[in-house]
Amino acid sequence: MQICVVGIGYVGLVTSACLAEAGNKVVCVDNDSGKITNLKNGIIPIYEPGLTEMVKRNEKLGRLEFTTDLKYGLDNSLIIFIAVGTPSAPDGSSDTSAVFSVAGSIAENIVDYRIIATKSTVPVGTCQMVTDIIKSKTEVNFDYVSNPEFLKEGAAVEDFMSPDRIIIGTNNPPVRTIMQQLYSPFMRKSSRILFMDPISAEMTKYAANTMLATRISFMNELSVLCEKLGADIELVRRGLGSDSRIGSAFLFPGVGYGGACFPKDIRALIHTGSENCVEMTIAKAVQQVNIKQQERFAERIISYFNGSKGQIRFAVWGLAFKAKTDDVRESPAIFCIKKFLDCRMKIRAYDPEAASSAMAALDGAIEISQNGYDALDGSDALVIFTDWQEFRNPDFEVIAKKLNKPVIFDGRNLYNPDIVKRAGIEYHSIGRASV
Repeated sequence: MQICVVGIGYVGLVTSACLAEAGNKVVCVDNDSGKITNLKNGIIPIYEPGLTEMVKRNEKLGRLEFTTDLKYGLDNSLIIFIAVGTPSAPDGSSDTSAVFSVAGSIAENIVDYRIIATKSTVPVGTCQMVTDIIKSKTEVNFDYVSNPEFLKEGAAVEDFMSPDRIIIGTNNPPVRTIMQQLYSPFMRKSSRILFMDPISAEMTKYAANTMLATRISFMNELSVLCEKLGADIELVRRGLGSDSRIGSAFLFPGVGYGGACFPKDIRALIHTGSENCVEMTIAKAVQQVNIKQQERFAERIISYFNGSKGQIRFAVWGLAFKAKTDDVRESPAIFCIKKFLDCRMKIRAYDPEAASSAMAALDGAIEISQNGYDALDGSDALVIFTDWQEFRNPDFEVIAKKLNKPVIFDGRNLYNPDIVKRAGIEYHSIGRASV
């Protein structure tokens, strides 16, 4: 099929590359000329496992093309995906101005029938607004589809190529057939396409992210009670996850969730509820618990070194909000490091992919090391924020020797407390007794 993707950010680039991998001809359109030039030169703006190779391979095969010319993309496509950003506005709502702008530009440039599908995460009801915008600017026939993405950063390519499900929001049976044909290469084992109306599709996206965030926040709140009562949250997690009605996914306690999706989407859902006189009590609680969890972890470390704040240096392992990404948007690491810096504490950090992004987010106020062990030199404690694979089985004897004081604050519960203790290291984790 002939596809045009407008907005070559995280979602747009992954979508484009994966659709091209399935044999489609994809034109990628973005108004950032610098980004388009870089992509043509093989420079990928984000880190996502497997994405760089897929982009380069499909561009070489002629299935992936990058341009700033929207009309060219529209003229050479049947299906147009809108994948521009929808950041949080000051009032918590999603800023859909880019979506509406693209919709208007599409209307002004299409000359015959097109299917216009929204990948961007948009507030419930946006489907009608986009439809109205296009109809107000053109008499050309079109169909609108809500097609939300469910990609996990760090596993986005895998998620797209072998999805749990694909949501198609349309009321037009012929469009269902076309969209089913588009996604059929990703359905070889079993059909996981769910058809529904566009409004329900938009709601499904927000509902899914809020439910996942709820599981995380519940475990984080429970971890505080476990610490008070002497229970082990990791044992509780295993017991809870073994219940087939609940399952084990997204039950890992930690320093809190972050990233571009959960915080933004929960704020938007709360705002949508408020606009419609429905108080989203659970979503508000999830948001509050997440903030408190980050504050609690930072304060725990600051209090440990109370009285010598200006003289303390931390080694930090992990800056991205999760492993396998360079994304530091709303990362708990950035949140906590800012608290440390406010107390005049010094930071020497290491992250395999997110160092430059973190430096920008922190205005260059931290020192970056080229590997995790170098960050330990001259540091008074090791603080772990991200569950990168390379952090999971370190040499604890080296850690103990390099740190001025052998103490670890683990925001991801990566280690067995008994093993750390045998290495002579004081160990503080989430929802377990300190050793």
